Amino acid sequence: MAAGQGLHEAGSALVMGERALFNAGDLAAARPWFESAARAALCVGDAPVLARATLGLGGLWVHEHRTAVEAARVEAWQRHALALLDPGSPLARRLAVRMTAEADYRRGTSAAVLALVERARAGSDPIVLADALSLAHHCLLGPEHAALRLALSQELLAVAALTGRTVDERLGLLWRTVDLVLAGDRHAERCLRELRAATDRHPFRAVEFVLSAIDVMLAIRRGNLAAAERQAAACADHGRAVGDADAMGWQAAQLVAIRWFEGRLGEVVPLLDEVVYSPTLAAPGDALFAALAVAAASTGQRLAAVVALRRLTRDGLDRLSSSSTWLACLMGVIEAASLLGEVDTAAEAYALLAPYACLPIMASLGVVCFGSAHYPLGVAALAMGDRERAVEHLQAAVVANEALGHRPALVMSRRRLDEVLRRRDHPDGGRGPTRVVCLREGQSWRLELAGRVALVRDSVGMQYLATLLSRPGQEIPVADLVGLPAAPCTGQPLLDEPARWAYAERARVLRTEIDDAAQRGDAEQRTRANQELEWVLSELAHATGLRGRPRRFVDADERARTSVQKAIRRAVQAIRAADPLIGREVASAVVTGARCCYQPRGRA
Repeated sequence: MAAGQGLHEAGSALVMGERALFNAGDLAAARPWFESAARAALCVGDAPVLARATLGLGGLWVHEHRTAVEAARVEAWQRHALALLDPGSPLARRLAVRMTAEADYRRGTSAAVLALVERARAGSDPIVLADALSLAHHCLLGPEHAALRLALSQELLAVAALTGRTVDERLGLLWRTVDLVLAGDRHAERCLRELRAATDRHPFRAVEFVLSAIDVMLAIRRGNLAAAERQAAACADHGRAVGDADAMGWQAAQLVAIRWFEGRLGEVVPLLDEVVYSPTLAAPGDALFAALAVAAASTGQRLAAVVALRRLTRDGLDRLSSSSTWLACLMGVIEAASLLGEVDTAAEAYALLAPYACLPIMASLGVVCFGSAHYPLGVAALAMGDRERAVEHLQAAVVANEALGHRPALVMSRRRLDEVLRRRDHPDGGRGPTRVVCLREGQSWRLELAGRVALVRDSVGMQYLATLLSRPGQEIPVADLVGLPAAPCTGQPLLDEPARWAYAERARVLRTEIDDAAQRGDAEQRTRANQELEWVLSELAHATGLRGRPRRFVDADERARTSVQKAIRRAVQAIRAADPLIGREVASAVVTGARCCYQPRGRA
């Protein structure tokens, strides 16, 4: 009686799970039913029910169980079920396909699962072939497999007519649509409409989630960034409700794209710091490490940027797994290398990306798009000092982004092309004085010198520097630079007594920190403390006159001079943190005082 009841419970739970998964695409609703069926089947030793239940626990995609404990449990159940079945039975072959696809995905390979696709074609069970065709797709999301993926999706649609399963038709339509979107194909929109119509007729929740993520990507392309950010949040909620493990990772990628095109990428550094180490993130997470490197470099966090970049370059970029995020990863590597002045890394990434210049830079199932691959190739060419090749790539990027209808990417590629053309066509032909160029980029300033680039966060000091750098050789009175009306003399000290005491106390603390760091062998902390101590002592020296008497403001011009000098000093420190060479050039060429001037080297 107990065994019969267990069989009944297992069978009932299995029916509910398969209905939720294969008819409705509801991953979250299906999993508890499949787990209940698997546990009941284990108790009564029902191999077919256990096999079907563990197939259901695998879900629609691969790597749905992200934590090590969950993945190990499901795999152990699948292996146990496979051992109980006739190896030639359809259920055993379906389990073999599932487990092989999971293993290929983890290794970043596809040969084993493609061999099973061939075996399924030679067999007589269309469901085995449908499973194999769909699961193989996950292992072929690198750009080099574009044509093969499209052929598999077309074949899956044909096989779906034989299986009669809703899941096969929906996944066939979805894979075909995603393949065309990733390729930037002009027929992608037509396929999207067909998939939407099919989903409207028969809702399928997992596919609806993917469609909502693609809608976020399209909103970004149209330039509706505020709306896209709201859609991304709603899409993530949708994904969590459906039970899709990619909900968080996709939202993070979409937010990176939005902030990138807004010129505010530095704001997502805390988010990326958290997400890149999340156990629920799909493997590999290389693209998010690349994004972290760019975001940190763009805000002057050089050490954090270098650490993130080294995680990708340590063993060579050619060792990175080809995946659905590989193109986006290379774009991030190029941007970070350009900002950090790492020419060799930019050149290595250029060589790997160049064969796919005609593709858009997209990630996962088309959920985010950064525009034409020609754009990062142009950035890499600039970093390598090949200005003519950079122009060719950026011109191609403009054309490609127009065809994609990607407005933010189009604006970015046009702006970069204009900058390169202006520098190329400069009357000096590159033989004039060495000059730092400073341009506003969102909430940051982009400084360029001899092919090097530094991004520094906006500040009052950077605004002063931008004015000086735009008028090389011209002396500008501090009153004009600050733009403040004259004020009467107040005789106010440069530093009042409490401030002088605070500076002196800070100097004492820093000296203690330096000694402690030296004893611990912490060179990085010792360097930071030394730098701050130098600044504190210089402030005290500047504010102290003969016999230790405090210096006082003489008049409004003196107040302006001091204010500008401090603000520029802080800005130069930020530039040095982002790029020491550019920082040294600015520090040596900018003169502050009653009249300020930027005198680049070589200018008389």
